[in-house]
Amino acid sequence: MSIDRHSRTMLPIPDRTVPRLTTYDAKDPDTAFPPIEPLLPPQGAPNVVIILLDDVGFGAASAFGGPCATPNAEKLAAGGLKLNRFHTTALCAPTRQALLTGRNHHSVGMGSITETATSAPGYSSLKPNTKAPLAMTLKLNGYSTAQFGKCHEVPVWQSSPMGPFDAWPSGGGGFETFYGFIGGENNQWEPALYEGTTPVEPPATPEDGYHLTEDLADRAIGWMRTQKALMPEKPFFVYFAPGATHAPHHVPPEWADKYKGRFADGWDAQREKTFARQKELGVIPADADLTSRHGEIPAWDDMPADLKPVLEREMEVYAGFLEHTDHHVGRVIDAIEDLGILDDTIIYYIIGDNGASAEGTVNGAFNEMANFNGMAALETPEFMMSKMDEFGTPTSYNHYAVGWAWAMDTPFQWTKQVASHWGGTRNGAIVHWPNGIADKGGLRSQFTHVIDIAPTILEAAGLPEPTMVNGVQQAPIEGSSMLYAFGEKDAPERHDLQYFEMFGNRGVYHRGWSAVTKHRTPWMLMEQTGPLDDDIWELYDGSADYSQAHDLSKEQPERLHALQRLWLIEAVKYNVLPIDDRTGERLNPDLAGRPTLLRGNSQLLFSGMGRLSENSVLSIKNKSFSVTAEVTIRGKSTQGVVVAQGGRFGGWALYFHEGRAVFVYNTLGIHEFLTRADSVLAEGTHQVRMEFAYDGGGLAKGGGVTLYYDGAPVGTGRVEVTQPMIFSADETTDVGYDSGTGVSSDYTPQTSRFSGKIGWVQIDLGTDDHDHFIDPEERMRIAMARQ
Repeated sequence: MSIDRHSRTMLPIPDRTVPRLTTYDAKDPDTAFPPIEPLLPPQGAPNVVIILLDDVGFGAASAFGGPCATPNAEKLAAGGLKLNRFHTTALCAPTRQALLTGRNHHSVGMGSITETATSAPGYSSLKPNTKAPLAMTLKLNGYSTAQFGKCHEVPVWQSSPMGPFDAWPSGGGGFETFYGFIGGENNQWEPALYEGTTPVEPPATPEDGYHLTEDLADRAIGWMRTQKALMPEKPFFVYFAPGATHAPHHVPPEWADKYKGRFADGWDAQREKTFARQKELGVIPADADLTSRHGEIPAWDDMPADLKPVLEREMEVYAGFLEHTDHHVGRVIDAIEDLGILDDTIIYYIIGDNGASAEGTVNGAFNEMANFNGMAALETPEFMMSKMDEFGTPTSYNHYAVGWAWAMDTPFQWTKQVASHWGGTRNGAIVHWPNGIADKGGLRSQFTHVIDIAPTILEAAGLPEPTMVNGVQQAPIEGSSMLYAFGEKDAPERHDLQYFEMFGNRGVYHRGWSAVTKHRTPWMLMEQTGPLDDDIWELYDGSADYSQAHDLSKEQPERLHALQRLWLIEAVKYNVLPIDDRTGERLNPDLAGRPTLLRGNSQLLFSGMGRLSENSVLSIKNKSFSVTAEVTIRGKSTQGVVVAQGGRFGGWALYFHEGRAVFVYNTLGIHEFLTRADSVLAEGTHQVRMEFAYDGGGLAKGGGVTLYYDGAPVGTGRVEVTQPMIFSADETTDVGYDSGTGVSSDYTPQTSRFSGKIGWVQIDLGTDDHDHFIDPEERMRIAMARQ
């Protein structure tokens, strides 16, 4: 075995030249230099693949007893190990940042999602440069690195096309290749994609059979094949993180139809079935108990009879979505096997970045943005029934009901966001490494956490934890390597202390015991929570009570108090304090204390600008506003978008149709309010303007619309109801076209290009411009005010 002479604790590895004889003439026989050798990790370092699914509860996948077929997870587990006490953070971005750094989520600024970042260190969404990501460490040690799929770790004020890109995967994240999306979720049929930091369009349309998960698998497979064809001696690190199965639950109908009738008994009965199957498989102890349903979760028998067919379809679609995802994960694994490198590849298959999502309301949603805007009441049972056949298709943006999320977390209490209980944080995980795991099909029950993956990979690769990266001294990794348990089934667990916290839901694990308290219910977005000190804590003995079914707080108050103190000590250590259970206030950058790209009441945009997130554009919600554009018309049949924000499931657009200006306000994909100009705009350069006069009197109200050509009114209309909080989690603002899905049914993204020329577009908030015209001096003043 060759000796590794690199000093790998300092990265990049310093170049060191050995003094030797220097000749004058290269033809001199004494001229000798060692050959240039590409940087490689230590001999025997394996390839690494981390597969992370989104929003899958412990009791969803068949590999862990659930109703959703995951044959590829089962196959991988048969050749590797199942981990039945593996934990995440209860929310997506925090779990991902913890996984990628080996540190607790508050330690790397991700106490919540990026959209609710504050100026507090534990919640800023800023990863300290003292905590370099795993991908960077591996790349600087000679690994090829690539990420495919979801990245929700970019601070919102850094997510515009101008960056900065330090937090992007291929910017400062350590990945040489990135293909995927930035943000919490994406339309699986018509996603907003990036290649590196460059926006790109999907290679096909839904009509062509496009689906994001398949596309990501194709790209990952192609990259791995290319890497091994060109650099066979160099190991790779692939992070495969599809948006599935996060809402929207999008899947071809044939996958959902496999499950027709399978969920007619409802979620209470499904938990019983899953629980029995889990015991049969041995993924939970034989003496485990099934936790009871809390009163906040409705019983299946109490749901309206006319809604039950819709509820069944929601779960059928979700089950098909998870099976479809596992199918494409299987394609990635098969490609590794076809390359002949499966035995020498560590594969982590983590089935969920948190518990199942209960963010779909008690009835589920055809468009989940309705709930996020506090407008779920618009989706009546009659409306849901009328849309039942569309669930999962490109015309939906759907989510399942709370009861199904609870069932998918069997046998535990609660769901995603509830970091206090295992239903929010315990996820089924599988590790496969034929060259490093002899116990094929084994089960490991040591307590483990997502922060343990990074140190495990470093130990398996023979790499030290770096003390210096890019000139910055590094803080220690906070996770513990799991490698010790790969070979010893009954080895004492080494990760025996772990805190949990999310939105005030909190808990602590210590040597088999857990103390927990639930503070907030995920689907009650407008809930007024009580004082943190009034929260009721529970105590569980994990050695005898796998599922947290028996609260021992009354029997052992002293042990509970000791664990509460331990939680507080860990909270201080890892920047959890101050606990932040606020919701609406944290959406406001000024109140939250995070930077914003925007200042003032006017914003100037230019032709070709696009993929601007809602944080990159003035918010026109719940107020009067105007949109003015300088356009040059060529011919009478002018078509296309001048400016559009959002998409099919909520947004607005100013566009031309058959030569006439049109303003559309699309409320949640349910109502489409159109105002059309009375006349065709003549050839030449003109100003087109739309003014919206908000009714006032609260949130989500309507208002009047007036269209102008060169200051003269040419059409009026009305918007009856508006979206008060958010248009979309993935759709953006575009000038001169509309990416993603179209706001209006008058055009498609493919036909949305403006056929004329756009000089500029200006958005103004709450201002009265009585001549309905913007002169050059006024436009220059607005532009200069934003410097």
